[in-house]
Amino acid sequence: MEWNDRAIVLANRPHGETGRVVSLLTRDHGRHAGFVHGGVSRRARPVWQSGNLVEVEWRARLAEQLGTFTGELREAHAARALDDAVELAGLAAACAVVDAALPEREPHPAVFDGFQAFLAALGHAGWPAIYVKLELGLLQELGFGLDLEKCAVSATTRDLAYVSPKTGRAVSRAAAEPYKERLLPLPAFLSTGGLPEDDNELRQGLDLAAHFLERHVFWPHNKPLPPARSRFMEALLR
Repeated sequence: MEWNDRAIVLANRPHGETGRVVSLLTRDHGRHAGFVHGGVSRRARPVWQSGNLVEVEWRARLAEQLGTFTGELREAHAARALDDAVELAGLAAACAVVDAALPEREPHPAVFDGFQAFLAALGHAGWPAIYVKLELGLLQELGFGLDLEKCAVSATTRDLAYVSPKTGRAVSRAAAEPYKERLLPLPAFLSTGGLPEDDNELRQGLDLAAHFLERHVFWPHNKPLPPARSRFMEALLR
């Protein structure tokens, strides 16, 4: 058994004296783990850093086996983020959330494409907003997408200001007035496009995504959000 694919490195851990087990988000084969011989060597170590884009080959005798990876570095996003602590924290959070949320070996090319868009945005203004949209896209791909295009009560598409914490549907400011304390704020950049106006709007976007990731993806499996996600929030809004 063997295949070739483009992949984003999500995580790696030492295995044995010289090898590493690496978790990748591949475009056509989903989240996939494999063993890298000599993965701790000086030459190989920079290739398998979280966030890097690699061209990878997987081989195994049987499909259900762990198998082995060989690969070549295509884009060293991990090294590019080293000079900015917030970007590095965001990259680590994105890798950790996707690694923990996606089922193994289930193709999700839309998540791969969204992750690539996030990687391309690093270093540019507004990249945290792309991070939020990556998490919302992950929810969509897993079947828990939010409906932020029209009001769940009045069907209007104007002045959407809140989201139901249970249904994930938007609610207009007027319709939400009697019970707005029980709703989640909807930052304007998620309903109208563009970038967050300030840190508070960005925080609202991150909190909104976190709520539904916890509710639908992590809590049902008795897992918290990955710690890297909390560290990113602290670094970003410090």
